Amino acid sequence: MEAISELLQPYKEHVGFTAGVLTVGQMFSGCFVCNDIRKKGTTDGFSPMPFIGGCGLTILFLQHGMLMGDSVMINSNLVGLAISFSYAAFFAFYTPAKERGSFWRASLWTTLFTFGVLLYAKFENPAVVEDRFGMILTVLMLCLIGQPLIGLPEIIRRKSTEGLPFPMILSGTIVGLSWLLYGVILNNVFVVLQNLAAVTLSGIQLALFAIYPSKPAAPSKKRN
Repeated sequence: MEAISELLQPYKEHVGFTAGVLTVGQMFSGCFVCNDIRKKGTTDGFSPMPFIGGCGLTILFLQHGMLMGDSVMINSNLVGLAISFSYAAFFAFYTPAKERGSFWRASLWTTLFTFGVLLYAKFENPAVVEDRFGMILTVLMLCLIGQPLIGLPEIIRRKSTEGLPFPMILSGTIVGLSWLLYGVILNNVFVVLQNLAAVTLSGIQLALFAIYPSKPAAPSKKRN
């Protein structure tokens, strides 16, 4: 990877800028999911974790960018953080009153966990914190991106991908590929592993859309 990194060094700024722009653009893909929620009038059938977890993960990616001293990662995650909080607020607004308790509990646990990881980064040995923090981010990213696959049995039963955020998954795949290339240029193993895993999981979810429609089939009428 080091040889490829050296070969691509002249393109570092261009690739980094493109990855940053694509990341910000990918954040706006959540608008399509929010619009589906708005038209439905409720968040029923939609998981809050891409929104709640997105806030926490963006904060941690911002911290990782600061540890690496990479301005591209810092700037893109600052913008992404503002957008993520807007989505979470939108989701909370459309969450039925009886389910808001679950939403706020998930938000509380995400907040506590995020600040716990930030405290770890503050007190960890500076010589190893960047690599270990990158390892933690890799695991968290896999959990967040792979979270929709928990509902795979239900998707197969209903033969529908309704509730899966297709725009976010598709754009996330494209963004993951751009950061994967940027990680190769930086010669940073954790950035490469994070995005290689992200692209793989996103690809699996995209394959589901090729197999099942986005809306469940209407029940057939029985003839007398």
